[in-house]
Amino acid sequence: MVFATKPQKACYEKIKPWVVEYFAGAFVPEYEIPVIVVPLGSAVAMVEVFPWGEEDSIVRTWSYVVTGADMNSDLMRFLLQRNVEMSFGAFGVDTDGDVRFEHAIVGSTCDPNELQSSLAEVLECADRYDDEIVARWGGKRAVDRYAPRLL
Repeated sequence: MVFATKPQKACYEKIKPWVVEYFAGAFVPEYEIPVIVVPLGSAVAMVEVFPWGEEDSIVRTWSYVVTGADMNSDLMRFLLQRNVEMSFGAFGVDTDGDVRFEHAIVGSTCDPNELQSSLAEVLECADRYDDEIVARWGGKRAVDRYAPRLL
């Protein structure tokens, strides 16, 4: 695993046991990037640690929700309206047109409860909305497309 900064490495080593303890099925794939994969229902979330300058890090929890949906104004309106209702985190669309849900927290101040809440919200939102989005705008639930590559 490759780390760009010492704070990034320290944060990853701090949070890894928390994720594995709180989320059954969590695992660390053999990637070069510091990531932990967590499945729940039809959702698969990633917990990634990124450098934030030289002195800190960012813990980003995110999940692909749907891939290949009809990206039209109705879907965009739906996602933006749901964002207003979220406790924290938000839907977005990546450069490939995949619908994602994500949340980020500061690595140095992250504690077990904050990380557990962040990851639970990401997993629950992805799992809650993937079927509805597929039914209304097509595409595939992300777990159907990406899980075989992750496992």
